[in-house]
Amino acid sequence: MTAIVDTSFLVSLINPREQSHQACAAVARSASERLILPQVVLPEATYLVDKYLGHTAMRAMVRQLMQAAWHLEPLIGGDIERIAAVLDQYHDQDIDFADAGVVAIAERFNVRRILTLDRRHFTMIRPRHCAAFKILP
Repeated sequence: MTAIVDTSFLVSLINPREQSHQACAAVARSASERLILPQVVLPEATYLVDKYLGHTAMRAMVRQLMQAAWHLEPLIGGDIERIAAVLDQYHDQDIDFADAGVVAIAERFNVRRILTLDRRHFTMIRPRHCAAFKILP
């Protein structure tokens, strides 16, 4: 399963006190391919982990991202253009830069699966490469 990881999934995966932690952990364990982690979600995720779990947990999360299960993906040239288009198209829905970056990278890799707890935004967005995203967990 190739999937793109959003901030909410990553934070819940790291935080055992999160309500969705077990579901996120089960999805991550069942992944047969590397999970694509857009680098654009890292500032948001590290901030949230540091704020709610502390600096030690945030540093541990960063170290875990060096494992082979993760594929850290940067933004490239056309991604910024697509991010701007998504932000414009959904301007009244409070789509943030990280979410729009997830969309751009999902479209670039032709990936339908998004690992996120943000169903509100990702079920509303209509990607270019498929009718709708498949949201997990």
